[in-house]
Amino acid sequence: MRDMLDDLGHGNTEFFGQFNGQNEGGDGPRGNPTSPNKEATKFYRLLLELEQELYLGCEESSTLSFIVELLNWKCLYGISANVVDGVLQIMKKWFPKGNKIPNSFYDCKKISQDLGLSYEKIDACVNDCILYRNKYANAHCCPTCGEHGWKNDGKAMRMGNEHDCRKKIPQKILRYFPLIPRLQRLYMSSTIAKYMRWHKEKLCNDESMAHPVDSPTWKRFDVVHPSFAIDPRNVRLCLASDGFNPFENMSTSYSVWPVVLVPYNLPPWLCMKDPYFMTSLLIPGPKAPGNDIDVYLEQLINELKYLWEKGVKTYDSFSTSNFQLHAAILWTINDFPAYGNLSGWSTKGKLACPTCNLETSSRRLPNGHKTCYLGKHRFLPTKNPRRKNGKAFDGTKENRSAPKQLSRDDILAQYNEFS
Repeated sequence: MRDMLDDLGHGNTEFFGQFNGQNEGGDGPRGNPTSPNKEATKFYRLLLELEQELYLGCEESSTLSFIVELLNWKCLYGISANVVDGVLQIMKKWFPKGNKIPNSFYDCKKISQDLGLSYEKIDACVNDCILYRNKYANAHCCPTCGEHGWKNDGKAMRMGNEHDCRKKIPQKILRYFPLIPRLQRLYMSSTIAKYMRWHKEKLCNDESMAHPVDSPTWKRFDVVHPSFAIDPRNVRLCLASDGFNPFENMSTSYSVWPVVLVPYNLPPWLCMKDPYFMTSLLIPGPKAPGNDIDVYLEQLINELKYLWEKGVKTYDSFSTSNFQLHAAILWTINDFPAYGNLSGWSTKGKLACPTCNLETSSRRLPNGHKTCYLGKHRFLPTKNPRRKNGKAFDGTKENRSAPKQLSRDDILAQYNEFS
């Protein structure tokens, strides 16, 4: 956000006056560029207003930094909204007149939402069957497993009170962070917007792998989808997911599953830095979602489909023009068990290897009752002497060639056999 303020002339309101949003597509502040769209204009105006002094003479804190620290404080210590309201009223009296302290917690929350820092709460089945949205938005229990959607529903039903007036407490809540506003925000800073083109403009031709753009996958994707590749501002994303224990106590059996998106348009020294990691989902525990993770990914998938098919109008502060932003996921990052959950491939048993497929070399251990996977020296070159060195492996010489890599048509043909 500091970079964005620099673009706006360090809070110069006269400079911002040119972003009036009334003549969209007309003259702008740099030569003859396009004016920002309505969403960008609203964001810039709010950002400038919030970066004013909290009160006259206060150089240490702006209204924005005050609100961010207050919300963080509330979250860390579990403070109720009523307590925050009371503290804000006391501070408004103590601080000098004309201060810009918000009136209530509701005002703070509304400002954070306008800046695109909000998230959606979506009730979920306790057994990961469905999300209570769309056609299940008004459902009281899961149509698959029959579990109640709220914690106090079961007790009310047992007591014969179907219309319990107490506050409904969901059994499980999914936190979803909308992707579109955060992708748009990348282009509201001219510095970051310039870096989002790096993969196209700074391409090295020394045949070294320095960035995902050098990979065959990226190049093949550009050939198959030329309409997407023609604009370097379209975003290539990577999806990563894994579970972790949030309580720093391994004896506590609880696993939260975040889903993170990484924009690979950025140069290699930026794309894997914390500021550019976009948390998309926080899937609650206490158990891992397993193969039911697709239920929670539904909202993200719908947003990605919209970005792929239609795109969203976005203001590019580097070229000072509006364009239609599209996005696509090229890769996923995960360990082998999570790979099975995300892809649907079985990572256990006789045919666990997705590369070898039906030619997987596996053996069941008679005493350990586990499956081990051998024969990996078949991937060595045909004349490699280690192919004949059975003592270094399982005692057998390897004369087979490497398994054939499956094409998309091969995978689809196998999938159709199950239907």
